[in-house]
Amino acid sequence: MTAGFAQTAQPGGATYLDRSPQDEVIYFVLPDRFANGDPTNDRGGLSGDRLTTGFDPTDKGFYHGGDLAGLTARLDYIQGLGATTIWLGPIFRNKVVQGPSGRESAGYHGYWITDFTDVDPHFGTRAQLKALVDAAHARSLKVYLDIVVNHTADVIQYRACAATGCDYRSKADYPFVRRGGVAGAVINDGFLGDQAERQTAENFARLTRPDFAYSPYVPENEATIKKPAWLNDPIWYHNRGNSRFTGESSTYGDFSGLDDLATENPRVLQGFIDIYGQWIDDFGIDGYRIDTARHVNPEFWRAFVPAMLARAKARGIPNFHIFGEVAETEPGMLARFTRVDGYPAVLDFAFQGAVTDVVNGKTGTDALGRLFAQDALYEGGEAAALQLPTFLGNHDMGRIGHFVRLAHPEASDEEVTRRVLLAHALLMFTRGVPVLYYGDEQGLAGEGGDKDSRQDLFATKVPAYAATQLLDGRSAAGDHFATDGALYQAISAMARLRTAEPALRRARQVVRTASDKPGLFAVSRMTQDREVLVAFNTGLTPITAQIEVDETSRTWRSAHGSCAAAATAPGSYRVEIDPLDYMICVSEVGQ
Repeated sequence: MTAGFAQTAQPGGATYLDRSPQDEVIYFVLPDRFANGDPTNDRGGLSGDRLTTGFDPTDKGFYHGGDLAGLTARLDYIQGLGATTIWLGPIFRNKVVQGPSGRESAGYHGYWITDFTDVDPHFGTRAQLKALVDAAHARSLKVYLDIVVNHTADVIQYRACAATGCDYRSKADYPFVRRGGVAGAVINDGFLGDQAERQTAENFARLTRPDFAYSPYVPENEATIKKPAWLNDPIWYHNRGNSRFTGESSTYGDFSGLDDLATENPRVLQGFIDIYGQWIDDFGIDGYRIDTARHVNPEFWRAFVPAMLARAKARGIPNFHIFGEVAETEPGMLARFTRVDGYPAVLDFAFQGAVTDVVNGKTGTDALGRLFAQDALYEGGEAAALQLPTFLGNHDMGRIGHFVRLAHPEASDEEVTRRVLLAHALLMFTRGVPVLYYGDEQGLAGEGGDKDSRQDLFATKVPAYAATQLLDGRSAAGDHFATDGALYQAISAMARLRTAEPALRRARQVVRTASDKPGLFAVSRMTQDREVLVAFNTGLTPITAQIEVDETSRTWRSAHGSCAAAATAPGSYRVEIDPLDYMICVSEVGQ
């Protein structure tokens, strides 16, 4: 479907490379769950049962067959939605199956990496990835990769663990220079710790033994499973047991058993600069979403991020977008990663929480006012907040349709759909870079997070997926690539309006009105010569109100909804908004 498709010209003769991060509409997709373009790779080139191949399309926790060829064949569908960037869940080679006996699952999601240099054969080949990226670029679509630095797959094991697992062992109780505790034998003599000022090659050369907390080992059958080969040596890992996700263990502990890399070590830092720099060189990737960013020390990011931006610039990619996953709902905690860790942007979990509560009527619209008032906390202030990827749900927490249904179990399908569309309008037209989660545009809702939010877009064989209902009440069985549905059409129209109106992508945002109850919320997107007023009604009754606008905004036109042709008086504009609806009005400043 992509053959002969010429690169779409941008305004002024520019190309997709000239678009700033805030110009994008991102479509986040898990390749295994999108489209199966090549059934011959379903088992990843392996033979045997599902515990060997990882393939079981009837089980939520195993590979279902989606791949890079399927994505490439469906670029029309993604572009038709109005997306300008595809964010791929990790496509690197994963450990096929892991987990305790009877509770195994497969690496279909991509976060259990063993080989950081190759594409997982369940998804295809490096050549197929290149074909996808090249086809996307020919359409002026960008491609972002989801990458992992914090950990690898669970390969390293520890001797003498309790039957309940390997509990975290702290640096105080198990220092680097003693074996198995403070009273143990002296090891790693002369190593001065891994604090920021000690993260030098000279100091880490003295850290030669990894058995300070546990005695780690690699099972013989997995001795060379990781690539690059240096990753097979336990010396490059923390080896302190499972994270408790608090305090020191949040950075040094294994994430649910996954091997936690010692990112304080200069060798590890340089190794990952080399790894992910090469993917930019080889494929012309346009950006990285970085998994588990909060679980890595800040010094690593302060070196890694500039190195990636420099590598991209050298490759001719001036607007490379890097954003980290930090699962925090407090803007101050999110902003810390832009100020301390040096991230250009982080996923805006605070936005997700606020919008969900507001569209569900759980809080007043002032929750959004408070959220946006804290944009000044980010490094670079309000302008930097324009680059924050915003979203309504994801593959971990669940879908926006599920959140609305949960909050309104007695609501009609129509009301649920209207609330979901209102959430998308807030996503598209307030500050930030909107991220659409694949399948939301088809009304997939699911019944929870994690595996329950990772449905197949192609015809599913998972009974639980097929048994659920779409937002409009239809069965979720069958495939979901129709482009004439109400949700797809509405979201596509929003995306295209955002792309067509620069002020909705780049302009300064001014909160005009908010309330401590469900109802009116309005913002202006302001440039030197234009004001775009976006007003939302999160309540169940119509709203008629006067909203403050710039005094020079005299004449108006409608971009969405029924907008008055003129200001009521200088500085005041009348809006009428139906329940669970929104309007967008545009004025040329000074007219």
